[in-house]
Amino acid sequence: MPSFPPRRPGRTALLSVFQPGRRAALLAGVCATALTVLTAPLQAQAAPVRIGYWTSGVSLGFGAVLEAKGYLKAHGVDATFVRFSDVNAPTRALAANAIDLAFGAAAASVFATASEGVPVKIFLATQPADVQFVVPEDSPIKSLSEFKGKKVGMSPAGSSVASIAQAVLAGNYGIQPSDFSLVGGNESRLAQFLVQKQVDGAALRSVTIAQLKELKVRQLGTFAGEWQKYTKSDAVPYIGVGAVRGDLVRQHPDDVAKIIAAMRDTLTWGAAHPDEVAQILEKTANLPADDAKVYAAQWRNMNRAAFDQSDIDTLKREDALFVSSGILKGKLPDDLFVTGPYQQSKSIKEITQ
Repeated sequence: MPSFPPRRPGRTALLSVFQPGRRAALLAGVCATALTVLTAPLQAQAAPVRIGYWTSGVSLGFGAVLEAKGYLKAHGVDATFVRFSDVNAPTRALAANAIDLAFGAAAASVFATASEGVPVKIFLATQPADVQFVVPEDSPIKSLSEFKGKKVGMSPAGSSVASIAQAVLAGNYGIQPSDFSLVGGNESRLAQFLVQKQVDGAALRSVTIAQLKELKVRQLGTFAGEWQKYTKSDAVPYIGVGAVRGDLVRQHPDDVAKIIAAMRDTLTWGAAHPDEVAQILEKTANLPADDAKVYAAQWRNMNRAAFDQSDIDTLKREDALFVSSGILKGKLPDDLFVTGPYQQSKSIKEITQ
């Protein structure tokens, strides 16, 4: 007969777990462990990245083309799009964990949200401020200095357009935000306000001005020119940025890099195929044919996918001027700008289709 080694001290204590009461507890623990092992592959499968954007202004056209061309999928990103009718809604959705990432998010809104401690990050500069101050052609107003006491249409308060407009009017002409009436609305509504003489002037994107047929306008200044006068620099401010929840960029930086690569491919394709861009905008964005063609012609001026140090410096300067003008409050967190995904995206091969 085989011999067994003598029982070691303490073995009785180990065997005691098989007493009736403890046997049930052990069985429950084993079952829970087995369930965790069985479901681990399902949990490891990442959910689609929720990408949000504002369906007006520049964001509308770029978003429509980004969705239609499928570069995200080509780069291995499973994405679902969430569209918003309000310019500040994507930033609020990031804060509420309703989306994971937004492009063309209002820079001023992201600054304000981040300074309040919400874990959002900026990973890309996406929309330069291609905006003009205009008045109706027959208006008696000859200079921006005459906007004091007037009704001025622009994107809603809290947006980047409104914040930049308030900053340069205060800095260059001494017109404080309380010195004029800000009439907020999307681009089509602002154009309507001008046609109906409900505002004295407006800050409109160049693409919107190019689309105006019912009313001839006269330019009083541009955001780029007024910003350069205000800051005494050659920089052009950004009104839109790429913003992302901190947990996504921390846990999945590769996905953010792939999204940047997909956006860059979309920009390159759009610049080379204006007729196809116009067709997409007619079909999916419901733009009239002429408006879609005007948008496509402005593609290069309206969209960016950049995040070099000069872009970051410009965004920091914007925030500083917004704060000094009393438009925003609070201090930006030191880790607001994340550059890793952008640098990583440079090594991702371009896809042409």
